[in-house]
Amino acid sequence: MQLVRSIEAWLLALSMLVLRATCRVSFRDDPRPGLRSSAQPYTYSVLHAHQVSAAIEREKGTAAMVSQSADGQLLVPGFWALGIKAIRGSSRGRGQDKGGRSALNELIEHVHAGSPAYLAVDGPRGPRNHVRKGIAVLSRETGAAVLNVVAVPTRRWILHRAWDRLQIPQPFCRIDAYFAEPLRPCASESVEEYRRRIEASLNELETQHDPEEAARARR
Repeated sequence: MQLVRSIEAWLLALSMLVLRATCRVSFRDDPRPGLRSSAQPYTYSVLHAHQVSAAIEREKGTAAMVSQSADGQLLVPGFWALGIKAIRGSSRGRGQDKGGRSALNELIEHVHAGSPAYLAVDGPRGPRNHVRKGIAVLSRETGAAVLNVVAVPTRRWILHRAWDRLQIPQPFCRIDAYFAEPLRPCASESVEEYRRRIEASLNELETQHDPEEAARARR
């Protein structure tokens, strides 16, 4: 079984490289040039459903938190092939520590070192569109702006039975990556208040640019 999963993981990595070579990414309302010119660190916040599309046009030096589950292991070779540093860990489940805090600490160090982080913020098991607090903690502890991104392929496969309705872009399509206004923590708000603000912005962005899929996902 382990050999089969390993083969599946490397086939997925090959598929991601093919998509990287054949798909074109168009950035909309991209705030990163301004953030870079002002030396403002930032971290990407994406829906679990969009992680394949978001990973294809990765920024060099990006680190991503990847679940310690078997499904997370499938992504590791693909992330490696794309130049994304995979940091293993996920939130607590059934009272068990799944390495989430240690992985978050490693991401914090990564951002402090000057490179961006990437979080699928409603993972690893959902519910879809419910942002977990890790992204808010990461932003507060590093001073990084949160960049909510919705990546919408012009042609895609959607795994309808998956909890996140995972989207896989089809080869030779265009991926439109829409950015919301960068979010920064306010001194007067709690982590939970900041988390809700990030969630509202990300969900509004999906509703604006992919309304049919946003509506289906919320049923």
